[in-house]
Amino acid sequence: MITSKQKRSFMLKQFLPLSHIQYVDSVENWQQAVQLSAAPLLAEQLIEPRYVERIFQIHREIGPYYVIAPQIAMPHSRPEDGSNAQALSLVVLKQGVNFGSDNDPVQLVLMLAAKDSESHLEMLSAVAELFSDEEAVQQIIQSTTVSEIAEIVHRY
Repeated sequence: MITSKQKRSFMLKQFLPLSHIQYVDSVENWQQAVQLSAAPLLAEQLIEPRYVERIFQIHREIGPYYVIAPQIAMPHSRPEDGSNAQALSLVVLKQGVNFGSDNDPVQLVLMLAAKDSESHLEMLSAVAELFSDEEAVQQIIQSTTVSEIAEIVHRY
C-alpha cells in the first residue's frame, strides 16, 4: 500500500526533476532570480514568457506577494496567465537576494506552475510539508550541488 507521503514524494520527483533544480552562487537582483527559476519551465514550454511577465507585473502592483516565509520565495501566477502544465523549478542561491520583503534575504526560489486552479493542490501540499521542515530547508540552503539538493527535496 502506498502512503500519502510516498504519493507526494513521487509528485515532487515528477514535477521537480533534477533538470529543474539549479544551484547558483549569487544573482544581481530579484528579477534575475525569478528569471532563473523560470528558465527550465520556459525551455520545456511548460510556461509561456507572459507567465513570468505577469509575475513581474503583480509584483510591481502589490509587492513581493510570493515571498512566503523567511528565505523562501514561490513566484507564481494564475494558470490562464500562460501556464501550460503542472510544474516546479527550484533555484538555490548561496548568497540571498532581497525581494523587498520582511522575509529577505531569499535563498530558495521555487517557481510554481499549475494547469488549472485545483490539480496542483496535492503538489502544493508536498511543497508545504518540505518548507515547514526547518531542518530540511537549512540543509537545502547549505547544499553545494544540485544532486545534494535533489536528495533532500525528493525525500518529501
